[in-house]
Amino acid sequence: MAPSRAFTRLAAHRRVLGVVGRQYQLQRPYYSYDHPPPPGPFNQTEHAILSAAYTHVPEHGFTQHALSLGARDAGYLDISTAVLPDGPFSLIQYHLITKRQALAPKSRAIFNALDAAPGDGAKGQTMKIDDRVERLAWERLLSNADVIHRWQQALAVMAQPSHVPASLRELALLADEIYHLSGDGAVDPSWYTKRGTVSTAYVGAELFMTNDRSPGFAQTREFLQRRLEESSKVGNALGGVAQWMEFTAVAGVNILRSKGMRI
Repeated sequence: MAPSRAFTRLAAHRRVLGVVGRQYQLQRPYYSYDHPPPPGPFNQTEHAILSAAYTHVPEHGFTQHALSLGARDAGYLDISTAVLPDGPFSLIQYHLITKRQALAPKSRAIFNALDAAPGDGAKGQTMKIDDRVERLAWERLLSNADVIHRWQQALAVMAQPSHVPASLRELALLADEIYHLSGDGAVDPSWYTKRGTVSTAYVGAELFMTNDRSPGFAQTREFLQRRLEESSKVGNALGGVAQWMEFTAVAGVNILRSKGMRI
């Protein structure tokens, strides 16, 4: 009997999480507080085309047509998009990278505002790490709002074998950035499970959000909060990364299926 679609996707999801864990170990053992981040992947010409093309994504999606329109807007010929060998995936990368980088100023604005809130004292400073992580993950999800109706298309492109490594690397960087900005500087055995928790919850919430029609994506935030809480508790109870990843993958599939998603 052929495996069901849900189990096929579950197996792929577990492979993805395994790659994320290996990337943390091999490429990013800790967030560097002393060194500047590496230079971005786009040169000046590429950035000009991509930034212009991005304004066309809500209407035309993450497509070659959007890239061509962006090239024209930036003063280049349509053929200039050849400098982007990954085509539409470069536009998706642009979204992922710029939205991740925008978290730092957002975090300062959010937490400084909490510090200055009348009557709350040092509320922002005493805010728990887990609460800060949830807030930053939510802010990152909100930055998808303008293109969320195009995001399933983007996910399909990201799932192509040639694009999976770069997509996973960006997910790993996002999880690490969220914990860094939340003020968590611990380097201990929980380092991997904490980032795995955020990665799993974020990916599930991002997929959920593509079908969320509630005002302000309220149901997506509730989903995110539940997944972070459930994953964290079960991760600590099981004590094994492999078991924890399997649980979160199965739970994620079941929850999304209960919402009517065909997976």
